[in-house]
Amino acid sequence: MVPLFYITMVISTNPEPHKKEFEVLLQDMVTTLKKDSSLNMKNYLKYSSSDLEKVTKDVLQDCAEGTPFENTIQLIGGQSFPDIIAYNYYGVEVKTTKSNHWKSTGSSVAEGTRIRGIERIYMLFGKICAPVDFMCKPYEDCLSEVVVTHSPRYLIDMNIPKGETFFDKIKVPYDQLRKQDNPIKTVLDYYRQRLKPGETTWWAETGASKKSNMIVRLWSSVSPVERQTIKNKAMCLFPEIFGHTTNKFNRMNLWLASVEGVVVPNARDLFTAGGQKELEFAGKNYLVPRIIFTLCHSLPTIKKLLADYDIEELQEYWGIHVTPLNAFKSWSSLVTQNAKTITNFPIADYITTI
Repeated sequence: MVPLFYITMVISTNPEPHKKEFEVLLQDMVTTLKKDSSLNMKNYLKYSSSDLEKVTKDVLQDCAEGTPFENTIQLIGGQSFPDIIAYNYYGVEVKTTKSNHWKSTGSSVAEGTRIRGIERIYMLFGKICAPVDFMCKPYEDCLSEVVVTHSPRYLIDMNIPKGETFFDKIKVPYDQLRKQDNPIKTVLDYYRQRLKPGETTWWAETGASKKSNMIVRLWSSVSPVERQTIKNKAMCLFPEIFGHTTNKFNRMNLWLASVEGVVVPNARDLFTAGGQKELEFAGKNYLVPRIIFTLCHSLPTIKKLLADYDIEELQEYWGIHVTPLNAFKSWSSLVTQNAKTITNFPIADYITTI
């Protein structure tokens, strides 16, 4: 028998009305579901997520008789968050999985479909395999990480030790995070701080920041005009490509694939193919690496691009503080620091002529 899991979540918003009574109601719900599933195992093993939503609503309704929650239980379902609400304050979200463990993917970090007025959340997780079992916890107490499907979503783990939830890790309470204008930015900042060399948070964006391209193409299929545009962007965002380190194209490679949606078999050749080129400046001829030659001939375009870039995005890629007034100067400084390791061409002086 393939194990099947279901998850149910409960939510609320006012000054915690009848919280203790509601938690008792949830305990009664779990007890009833366990008893009913043991008596009707075959039926439970056939339930879809929507089936369990209906069963959970009915059980809650029955258990709520004689409590402040009588006649307040509603099944919302669909794409709304949560699936079931009570007292216009608490709620229950039902999810399913077919794995024999207490983990699953939860709801979106952004909570864009959350029902207004629903504040307090509890997660009911149903492990629908022989023997069927259920577990219920406050929502924020069973969210361990953020994972990405089509958008950043919480990872549910019903066995997280106390003090080790995702919110403990980022040191921001759940209720505070969910009420932020841009909670994904806070999540993204947390993961950026933990990036290792060669890693990137390709899946998220802040403001005009990184946008993941859903279509992937080979470089050979990209038009000449778009190729040059992509190369100009790369020269803006990755000043390290003008240096001599062996991994200088690593971040650019990740960006090409995840943001531009382009796979380049040998990204180094985008700038280094063709060897050295002669460049004249201030009455003197220099033999410079091809990448420096390309940079110098692209400076007017690069300057315009930098003026249009979102400042937060530039700060993200460069790792330094940037203001709208000093973006080009900051970029020039970064390029100069790297370029001096591969050429004696006075790149800083040349840039000032643009």
